[in-house]
Amino acid sequence: MHLEKRLPRNGKEGLLYGTIISTLTVLFMTSFSVIIAEGEFNVGILMEILKVLPIIWIIVMIIEPTIFGRIAEALVAKFTKPTDSFNAKILFRILFTVLGMSAAMTFIGDIVGNGFSTEVFSNWIQNWPRNFVIVLIAESLIIQPIARFAMVKLHESQDGKAPVEVEEVVPEVQNN
Repeated sequence: MHLEKRLPRNGKEGLLYGTIISTLTVLFMTSFSVIIAEGEFNVGILMEILKVLPIIWIIVMIIEPTIFGRIAEALVAKFTKPTDSFNAKILFRILFTVLGMSAAMTFIGDIVGNGFSTEVFSNWIQNWPRNFVIVLIAESLIIQPIARFAMVKLHESQDGKAPVEVEEVVPEVQNN
């Protein structure tokens, strides 16, 4: 049986994989959103980013696997066939996860950063399309490949430590 080296094989690896993706996405999008909102980057902005990063990261680590990850998996199962390629399934998974997470985090991020007000709704309408496209590109081209590379390296390391099974070769007797 061929084991997929690019994806987690158990819950512990799944946590590592999700943590890599979530951390890189939160770091990228929180920084991007704060810098866009403030219009500049300086030490004060950096401190603001560092204050909200842990809060946003915890929120993402809770809602992705419990809500949007499950929805994305169900949609991938609905829109793909078992014979579809790895890349097709991954792209659908990224699309569905980013769709849900960007919608939720555009809303939640605005509340965390600015507090709750009626402007949150108008800000969401204005900011979500931009956030969706940016995260979709970042996840597809940079963040997910980094996480899959980490899984490949982890599995190569594990496979190198596993005992090697040697098949006994029995010579065939030729009848002449």
